[in-house]
Amino acid sequence: MSKQSTVCLEDVEKPAPSVKGRKRKPGPSRSNPWPQPGTPDEALMVEQNLGMVRSVVARLSLGLPTHVDGDDLYSAGLGGLLNAIRAYNPQAGTSFETYARVRIRGAILDELRRMDWVPRSIHTKARKVQAVAKVIEQKKGRQATEEEIAKGLDISLREYRRWAEEIRPATIINLDADLQSDTDDSLSQYESLADSRAEDPVEGAFRHELAELIVEQLHQLPEMQRQVLALYYFEEMRLAEIAAAFSLTESRICQIHAQALQSIKGCLQRCDPCFMQPYSF
Repeated sequence: MSKQSTVCLEDVEKPAPSVKGRKRKPGPSRSNPWPQPGTPDEALMVEQNLGMVRSVVARLSLGLPTHVDGDDLYSAGLGGLLNAIRAYNPQAGTSFETYARVRIRGAILDELRRMDWVPRSIHTKARKVQAVAKVIEQKKGRQATEEEIAKGLDISLREYRRWAEEIRPATIINLDADLQSDTDDSLSQYESLADSRAEDPVEGAFRHELAELIVEQLHQLPEMQRQVLALYYFEEMRLAEIAAAFSLTESRICQIHAQALQSIKGCLQRCDPCFMQPYSF
């Protein structure tokens, strides 16, 4: 069936030769506020947004190992798109594209977690790198260099860089997935919640310790607060986009975000009030 055959004459208020056969844009109209499930309008809208699915898949696929099936990710993205079409509220004030991208991304990340595509060997390498780097940082009071980590692992610099490339793609999995792990593999991600201004050795060690406490506290946060922090800090989404993803108001997301940071701040103050002197949330 061609794309044009899905256009119903009833949807065109004043048929005219100049618009005959023109592909109608998906979305609200007087006769159809939003495409209904299982209708030609819905099928047309899916078809016209396939490029969005491909775009999200391409972005998330960067650096993934070759054994990860792109077709599986695309299928998951299609499911996210269909769910977005059926759950979207045109009256919410958020564009459909913004809302759909959130749902598509989430569906693909869910599929990646379900696949558990990261081999055990990669997890092992990540733990070894983290352990060596941590020892060096504690000893020298600064971030470990590539050369130092390679030496600590007793491998060449070239081999270490190959390890780093193998480990790097795993970071696309979001905060919730990281929190389900008992390892420190993703600690460096959480350091972005601490201030990144540290330059001198003492400040660097202080910042790393602060990041460790933040990771520990993140485990204790309610699921909704963890998700908001993940989307805001690691997915770099705006609060308005997060609100659209959860069908909540932006003010409610702001409140959840503030509560999460306040909870972390309170924990740090209880552990040691001096932690909060050079930092602010």
